[in-house]
Amino acid sequence: MLLIAGAALLAGAIADFGAGLVQEQRLNQTWLDYRARHDVSAPTNNPDPSLLHPVNGVDFAIEVPKLNYFAAVREGTGSATLANGPGHYPTMKWPGQPGNVGVAAHNIYWIHFDDLKAGDVIVLQTRWGDYRYQVTGKRLVSPEDLTVLAPSNDRRLTLTTCWPLWAGAFATQRLIFTAEEVFPAQA
Repeated sequence: MLLIAGAALLAGAIADFGAGLVQEQRLNQTWLDYRARHDVSAPTNNPDPSLLHPVNGVDFAIEVPKLNYFAAVREGTGSATLANGPGHYPTMKWPGQPGNVGVAAHNIYWIHFDDLKAGDVIVLQTRWGDYRYQVTGKRLVSPEDLTVLAPSNDRRLTLTTCWPLWAGAFATQRLIFTAEEVFPAQA
């Protein structure tokens, strides 16, 4: 009975992950379709507030060239959002605004992010331009340590995920990446 129950739980987890990947691919395609239909001008340091909302469920996209990673980013960091890919912390800034832009994802989506090093580039694609960030560091914190999500006056990006990356739901710490915006964004 225990083997059957374990197999059923494993099958359910695999099915949930597969459904999340399918949904992530749908959101990625939604984003790419939007960008193909709209002229995205050079990034602005003060985006129009009317643009700071999700379109078809997507806020913006994250690209990590070193890892050949691309994903649409949805609004929110609840389990339903993160089951389908990365999410933007709703109380934090948007790309192009001064302050701390925060993005979270389940470790299964960012399994290769441990390969990121200081100097690596992360690009946030928005409807009002692309913003380049350069990784400045990474560290481990407890899940209760929310200081990494504190507001700031600089232009920074904070990525959060569970650690160890391979541990799935059994991860006990948070892996934090920090990055600062690089000017000019199109360089």
